[in-house]
Amino acid sequence: MFTQRYMFMRSEDLPRARVVWESTAQTNFRKSMWEARDKATKTTGSHDPTTWMDYGPVWMRRDYWESLCHRWATRPWQERSQAAKRNRAAHPEKNVHTSGFVSYAIHSQKLHHELERAPTFRELFDQTHKRKGTDDYVSESARTITETYDGTMADRYAEGTPHPDLDPEAWVDAARGLRKGRVYGFGDSLDTTPVLASYGVWSLLRPTQVHLLRRLAVVERT
Repeated sequence: MFTQRYMFMRSEDLPRARVVWESTAQTNFRKSMWEARDKATKTTGSHDPTTWMDYGPVWMRRDYWESLCHRWATRPWQERSQAAKRNRAAHPEKNVHTSGFVSYAIHSQKLHHELERAPTFRELFDQTHKRKGTDDYVSESARTITETYDGTMADRYAEGTPHPDLDPEAWVDAARGLRKGRVYGFGDSLDTTPVLASYGVWSLLRPTQVHLLRRLAVVERT
């Protein structure tokens, strides 16, 4: 429907937009399902998915919801869920994040409005990785990565000279590469398949990550 009324200026933007749309839809749907399960749990006072049958979200067909409840009640799903909970409890620093379910795109829009200009990558990172009302990072990993990155940037670019808002190579090195196909600090909405690019690590990044980095890595003229 959208492409029947509108068109992109460049043909390569259509598949890229599709990737971003699917990634955003996936993230939002995961959020909506978590909220639906959480509401059903609180309403019934039970963690047994089979008791949630009558408390599905209004936007989902009842038979779909019931099918999901049966799936969530299976032993394999329950075992994976418990394993994930234990993993989060064992590594709390990997799960602390001030933005919750709010996407980077929304945070970027809010910062843009507050600053009356587009936020830099570091401003966006700090907004989502520092405790509200303080200058403290939410985890040791976040603090270490930013300190390492700042040190690398100071070594690479002389003070007062033009430098990129984001040096992708320096950031990925500071973050110690990719983990599960993601780079720390890029957010959930940056998704999908490997692409070819100039720097080695770029070939492992997902298209929307590469697109964001190319947009951010613009030389600031002072």
